Amino acid sequence: MASERMLQFVGREQHYPDKRSADERARDFNEIAARYAQPEADDQASRCSQCGVPYCSVHCPLHNHIPDWLRLTAEGRLREAYELSNATSTMPEICGRICPQDRLCEGNCVIEFSGHGAVTIGSVEKYITDTAWAEGWVEPVHVGPATGQSVAIVGAGPAGLTAAEYLRAEGHEVHVYDRHDRAGGLLTYGIPGFKLEKDVVMRRVDRLAESGIHFHQGFEVGRDATLDELRRRHDAVLIATGVYKAREIHVPGNGAEGVIAALDYLVASNRKGFGDAVPAFDDGSLNAEGKHVVVIGGGDTAMDCVRTAIRQGAKSVKCLYRRDRENMPGSQREVANAEEEGVEFVWLSAPASFAADKHVKEVAVAGMRLGAPDASGRRSPEPDPGRTFDLPADMVIKALGFDPEELPQLFGSPDLSVTRWGTLRVDHQTMMTSLSGVFAAGDIVRGASLVVWGIRDGRDVSEQMSKWLKAKAKSEKKAA
Repeated sequence: MASERMLQFVGREQHYPDKRSADERARDFNEIAARYAQPEADDQASRCSQCGVPYCSVHCPLHNHIPDWLRLTAEGRLREAYELSNATSTMPEICGRICPQDRLCEGNCVIEFSGHGAVTIGSVEKYITDTAWAEGWVEPVHVGPATGQSVAIVGAGPAGLTAAEYLRAEGHEVHVYDRHDRAGGLLTYGIPGFKLEKDVVMRRVDRLAESGIHFHQGFEVGRDATLDELRRRHDAVLIATGVYKAREIHVPGNGAEGVIAALDYLVASNRKGFGDAVPAFDDGSLNAEGKHVVVIGGGDTAMDCVRTAIRQGAKSVKCLYRRDRENMPGSQREVANAEEEGVEFVWLSAPASFAADKHVKEVAVAGMRLGAPDASGRRSPEPDPGRTFDLPADMVIKALGFDPEELPQLFGSPDLSVTRWGTLRVDHQTMMTSLSGVFAAGDIVRGASLVVWGIRDGRDVSEQMSKWLKAKAKSEKKAA
């Protein structure tokens, strides 16, 4: 019986796809592990316990039907598994690669709690949709009857692209405006290829373009058109810009040459991977080759930076983080990958100053310790006066997170309301901003977050926008 193929977690051990050796993968920007072959994927999917309350789905922001597509995979019904996976996510193979499954679905797997090791959900998810692309099962966007209404989407990241797909399927004319020369946002320019190869992103973008979605690249709202001008051109507007303003660290020497922002560094590396001309990389400003590199921060962006520096041939790479390993926000899997590749983590440490003539040459480090818990219950770091030391540094990369840009000013729209954190203020039922017909979704509303939350927000806001557009069309018809 098909059901007998499941609940194999006692007899079958957890096994992720084999990673390439650390030495080999540190020499290129290819993904570090191959995808499963079919027998492995079927075997690992069959470990699912098919529990009555699937905590994996509960803790997935998209509430993917994980146990169901694991069962279909184990039964060899892979096309059905793909269709079910695709029903709730516009980018399942991307989530399979970059979601922190150890904090979400796999971290909440019931058999993980029982000591048998979680089902390898992310790797199976990646396998399902990669196979679907290879077999030609990924169909074009099914575009509904034309509504005669048009939508502007500002930002071509996960939230914007997801909303674009759903709104196009509703039959709306969709225009996506983005400041970069390629769509994808951080998927394209922020996340390194060893986590997400770029052809995986580009084939998704191409599929959207083939559906008739219009992409306006190199377009900056405020420079090429104000927000009010976009509102006049379109029936509704979605702001899905993400958050791009780097958080600063205020210590002496912060302005020295060689002290750089994480996103500048990652964008330069990704552009180089596309074959673009990148003068700041070629002149060494944004290239870690032969340098002692110090990265400040403990999130996923910091992990991307340290692992990129290794691949660029840095002489040494150290990561300073003010808390300990157990309290860092980045994925523990990423930390393990970085350590394997030669990154040294300096826990409970923070920069006190950057020594420089003109160019940075050393970081003075202040030791930290964990004090009393803050309002969230997390122990706050505080200086440890008995511990200071210096680290050599030819390049310092600041990966301290991101804040929203000042959109009302940038967009020439002072009536666009923001919160005290600078994120856009929305009605959380309708996802509309303070301006009629202008919606917002993704990080620009919730603050810097995960790609999977951007996809969820894009899905939710498209539903709200569709309702609003239908009501608008009905009202206009009555008025006529």
